[in-house]
Amino acid sequence: MAVPALLWYAVFMIGPIGAIFVISVLRWPGMLAEIDFAGLDNYRAVLGDSLFWQAARNSAVQLVIAVPSMIVGAFMLGYFISTKPRGYRVLKVIIFTPALISASAKAMIFWGMFAPQGVINKLLGSIGLESLQHAWIADTATAFGCIIAIDIWGGIGYTATLYAARLDALPASVHEAAELDGAGHWRRMWGIAYPMVRDYVGVTVMLQFLWTLFTSAQNVLLLTQGGPGNSSTNLSFLVYQKAFVQSDLGYSQAAGVLLFAIGLVGMLTIRRAFRQPY
Repeated sequence: MAVPALLWYAVFMIGPIGAIFVISVLRWPGMLAEIDFAGLDNYRAVLGDSLFWQAARNSAVQLVIAVPSMIVGAFMLGYFISTKPRGYRVLKVIIFTPALISASAKAMIFWGMFAPQGVINKLLGSIGLESLQHAWIADTATAFGCIIAIDIWGGIGYTATLYAARLDALPASVHEAAELDGAGHWRRMWGIAYPMVRDYVGVTVMLQFLWTLFTSAQNVLLLTQGGPGNSSTNLSFLVYQKAFVQSDLGYSQAAGVLLFAIGLVGMLTIRRAFRQPY
């Protein structure tokens, strides 16, 4: 009974992953160009390219800032919703809305916010803070920070909804006993609720880590194109740029293999860090 699903998985999942490794050792300058065997030349080109290392640093900064901010904020918000305050159903709909908006629509929303004549600068001007007005996505110092902010905004509500659903499944008697013992919300959230769902938090951390590492190229593509200069180029956008803009498929897939290795190591590290002690 499992054979059809295993065949589907082999053809459409394992097959493309294997193709990445094959293409990474080929010299393939475009889809219709002649293909030659390059061996490890593509890997040497990638590791010797300063742009790759800049993209790697940007991705590292993105992961270090976005993932912890997203997870901590989402857990706190999910816990708040699980306490069922007044209007919590409406709040769940509101915070889940970013997950329903397409990438292009999100880009348009934040373009309207970060543009020189956008919402943020007009708001600063209206309260007398014209000195803080800035070309947010046109400055090398702030462009990538804007991309990270969009990542956090796009993922925190979705993850909070998952946490709220999981926390709702915890026995009410545990919270009631803690409340009788005088534990406040902060202690119940981090001292009781979090240890009970730690393995679930680990799964969401892995998902958000992989999502940020592999799919964040869409915001870079739609808003900054990796610029100004290369200040907002991360690894996932570099793979896209080399493959579809510069038609260097060998380099692109060599970088993709290294990106795959980073994702695998990161996933295993997160799994080990959130493993239950029992």
